[in-house]
Amino acid sequence: MEVQVAPLRAWDDFFPGSDRFARPDFKDISKWNNRVVSNLLYYQTNYLMVAAAVVSIVGFLSPLNMLIGGTVVVLVFMGFVWVSHNKDILRRLKKQYPTSFVVVIMLSSYFLISYLGDVMVFMFGITLPLLLMFVHASLRLRNIKNKLENKMEGIGLKKTPMGIILDALEQQEDSINKLADYISKAKE
Repeated sequence: MEVQVAPLRAWDDFFPGSDRFARPDFKDISKWNNRVVSNLLYYQTNYLMVAAAVVSIVGFLSPLNMLIGGTVVVLVFMGFVWVSHNKDILRRLKKQYPTSFVVVIMLSSYFLISYLGDVMVFMFGITLPLLLMFVHASLRLRNIKNKLENKMEGIGLKKTPMGIILDALEQQEDSINKLADYISKAKE
């Protein structure tokens, strides 16, 4: 299946009034996770633009360190994904605690980058965009278009870059299983 770039959402949809933002329910982690995944898929191009702006500014100020930092994070991410696919216990941990998995990747990257040199590039160029994405995705309430787009991604009608990353973190399977269960119940 061909990878499609998701459309850039209107900025007034991305940053609407405060009525479309709310604290997530910290007691219901699966609902919070679902909100984050849905928003990451729906606003992925907007998130890419914000991250590109931050990375460009930091990269302009310190290009070599930004390149080293980005390379380290990508290699650590790929290594953790590979190891988790080959070890069942890590695969279960990644699926149950995806945020912890990302935190471990970021901490490992932080220690490697601190060993190589400039930690501030890591903090501002890599961690800040991820933190901004996570905070927005956690606080932004979903709408009907958001839910519909996510269902299309979940059942495989569309494949986007964020969908590929979420598949690597095994955050898409629940949506597919729930939809398959719903379809089978509807047939009965």
